[in-house]
Amino acid sequence: MSELRTLGHKLLLAAIVSGLVAPVAQADIKGTAIRIGVLTDMSDPFATAMGPGSVEATKMAAEEFGGAINGKAIQILQADHQNKPDVASALARQWFDRDGVQAIADGGTSAAALAVQELVRANRRIFLISGPGAAELSDRACAPTSVQWTQDSYSSATAVVSAIAPARKDSWFFITADYAYGHAVEADARARLQQLGVKVAGSAKAALGASDFSAFLLQAQASGAKVLALNAAGGNATAMKQAAEFGLADQGMTIVPMSFQNVDIAAVGLPVAQHNLVLTSFFEDASPASRRWSDAFFKRMKSMPSQIQAGVYSAVRHYLQAVKDTDSDDGPTVMDRMKATPVADAYVQNGRIRDDQRLIRDLYLVQIKAPSESKGPWDLVKLLITVPAEQAFRPLTLSKCHFVK
Repeated sequence: MSELRTLGHKLLLAAIVSGLVAPVAQADIKGTAIRIGVLTDMSDPFATAMGPGSVEATKMAAEEFGGAINGKAIQILQADHQNKPDVASALARQWFDRDGVQAIADGGTSAAALAVQELVRANRRIFLISGPGAAELSDRACAPTSVQWTQDSYSSATAVVSAIAPARKDSWFFITADYAYGHAVEADARARLQQLGVKVAGSAKAALGASDFSAFLLQAQASGAKVLALNAAGGNATAMKQAAEFGLADQGMTIVPMSFQNVDIAAVGLPVAQHNLVLTSFFEDASPASRRWSDAFFKRMKSMPSQIQAGVYSAVRHYLQAVKDTDSDDGPTVMDRMKATPVADAYVQNGRIRDDQRLIRDLYLVQIKAPSESKGPWDLVKLLITVPAEQAFRPLTLSKCHFVK
């Protein structure tokens, strides 16, 4: 209980209140305010791609509504779940039972999100999943008032493997972070490699937050694999730098980051990361709206938004629009409206929420630029292929979500 009290003290309630907003008669918003909790990793390996940037993205979405809807102020809470499922559950329960939170955004890591999903299901609250990527969240563990918005292991693994493996049948070796999303990405990648008749030479599991991948890189080198799949979550940047120090690329090994954010590319640097392929749902020049929003985010955070942070903005914005349209904060009512409304904003131009609670939209296979191609510190990637939504995500016919017909 002392730990929970300490965590409770870390909660920051930041009310974004507009000026004069005319009240709407017979409002069905039951709460005294529209409260959104940003549950994320604020200080550990994922804080750069999520964390404070996710909180700022949520505020940006709220500001587009003037800080209030139908006379009710939009309030943003934030908490650090420390990547621990039990802490995440305790915080979510406190938000639902004591603080009147109607929606949770981001979610942080997959294990934490899977724990929170059970509370979301029981309390019929909204869960806007952006950081967590385990495809299970919109498959076996789906909930009728949650929606998986940004990355997922199936699309990330399948699209990258499909782009690389058909042209070369060389064996693969995985360095995988030992947590839910890492396991899911490797499993989905292995399944696709098996379909293509490509051998997996081996795999090594790295502790989450590991800072030394030397032993794993030596295992990969000894395996004879020609493709090294870096699936080390927040450690991908470090693993890529160390692979360069080992000279693995010079020895004929292709380095493939299975999940890489723009902030990771910036951390590694173009001389090391150049020419690698990355699947993403967002980059700054995907559209004029993406560029405008990214520049606005940069002015506030002094870095460009990751795809996770852009996804948080989009999901919260879509949620608030549904609250406004329905004049309700009831979870199922709002989710029905969200699913009935196409998604078009700075993050996505052609999105819709599918029956399995998965936002589907086109994805982008980008290539990391060489230093000579880059025009500035954040000019990092160029578009190779737009992957249509129907090809990017798990077919609905294969869904194990229990309420998909």
